[in-house]
Amino acid sequence: MLVTNGVTIRFGKRVLFEDVNIKFTKGNCYGIIGANGAGKSTFLKVLSGEFEPSKGEVSIEKGERISVLKQDHFAFEEYKVLDTVIMGNVELYNIMKEKEAIYSKPDFSEEDGMKAAKLEERFAELDGWNAESDAAILLNDLGISANMHDKYMKEIEAKDKVKVLLAQALFGNPDVLLLDEPTNDLDLKSINWLQEFLINFENTVIVVSHDRYFLNKVCTYIADVDFGKIKVYPGNYDFWYESSQLALKQMKDANKKKEEKIKELQDFIARFSANASKSKQATSRKKSLEKIQLDEIKPSNRKYPYIDFKPDREPGKDILTIKNISKQIDGQKILNNISFTVKPGDKIALLSDNELAKTALFQIISGELEADSGEIIWGQTISNSYFPKDNNYLFENDMNLVEWLRQYSKDPDETYVRGFLGRMLFSGEEALKNIAVLSGGEKVRCVLSKMMLSGANFLMFDEPTNHLDMESITALNEGMQKFKGNMIFTSHDHQLTQTVANRIIDLKEDKIVDRECTYNEYLEIE
Repeated sequence: MLVTNGVTIRFGKRVLFEDVNIKFTKGNCYGIIGANGAGKSTFLKVLSGEFEPSKGEVSIEKGERISVLKQDHFAFEEYKVLDTVIMGNVELYNIMKEKEAIYSKPDFSEEDGMKAAKLEERFAELDGWNAESDAAILLNDLGISANMHDKYMKEIEAKDKVKVLLAQALFGNPDVLLLDEPTNDLDLKSINWLQEFLINFENTVIVVSHDRYFLNKVCTYIADVDFGKIKVYPGNYDFWYESSQLALKQMKDANKKKEEKIKELQDFIARFSANASKSKQATSRKKSLEKIQLDEIKPSNRKYPYIDFKPDREPGKDILTIKNISKQIDGQKILNNISFTVKPGDKIALLSDNELAKTALFQIISGELEADSGEIIWGQTISNSYFPKDNNYLFENDMNLVEWLRQYSKDPDETYVRGFLGRMLFSGEEALKNIAVLSGGEKVRCVLSKMMLSGANFLMFDEPTNHLDMESITALNEGMQKFKGNMIFTSHDHQLTQTVANRIIDLKEDKIVDRECTYNEYLEIE
């Protein structure tokens, strides 16, 4: 069990959180959520011992081991892949190396023999004889094949280094597992495997993630970093979000009697408590949920951007036809004879194991890239707007935010433009920032603003959730759901894809799979 006692983090006069008292218990997964800059990653570093709190302490039961997902993908370049995984258990790895050094001595002494015997005893206690096979199984499950296990980390691709470091964190059945954004840069198959691993993991997991579907699948508790505090709620992310929104709605309605408010919340809790991430914890979690009172759930003070795509005109019957599109890039066939027709009402999720193929198709449809062969036919009533995966080229000038967005506004009045920026969380002096200093997330919000101002009835999104915080992802998800026109998009956000798409197009190496269904239905079929 990991326990925080009065933990406080201050940077000068700024307090991230104070007087945090939490017991992280075995068998549970805690999702750490909070706005950007709230201190989620800092809190994980405090729990791991990497960062010293301003006040208070963190304690762990004697003999228990904490494992942390490393963020530096290049920290193990001179080590072999298999060794890097085993290094997840530092004590075991050091014993293995010490044993090797002793046994390789040409003048092996009696003293060496006694030392080796002690090492062998501890080695066995740590299940060292199964270390290599256990590490290999983790790697194979994450898609790192056996022929890569003896390669050096510097010899493998960046996307594979991410998986090796994840295997390192999971190795050796740690008592407490700390994961900061573990799904970043993982493919869908690896994310699904990780979800199942954590659901069945019997010790303690503490995870920071912007992936709502992932948090809903694996979490039994949510630790919300807000109001300078960290408060733990039983349930998954959806429970926390819906209950906080309900609390906000109720606090605004001063005329309701408290008894009515409590009854509404209790009815909600009763419905939600059946949705357990882990069936074996459903009973205890339900008991915890039933004890919650209205006063215990505060509305969040986070800010959500207002994202609403309103088309200037309704689309006609002819939307978009893609005919026999092919494209080679650097001598490699990226798209091969791709054809499909977009029908009224279609919201298409584009899938492919080849990220370059998806981006190339978006660029061809939007007119930014020319196909080697084939044809793009737009309906006469269709206007389109495109969200590029790499949007940096849109910000290569010396303008402030108001000047930049005014380029795309039908109403050039500064008051109107500033009002629009305010809804996208650029208020006051923020609206006069130079676009050269914008963060990745701020640029995304700017491009979304540009798309909203376009009035287009056909939208294209290439990974729009990259760089966004949870609040902006939630707002974007809702905006895409409400949109009355057509769209084609790709996203690694499972929940967004599931709730928006009514058609799936999967670009495979030798064919195109086209299904009118939801994302989850497609995954079941395939």
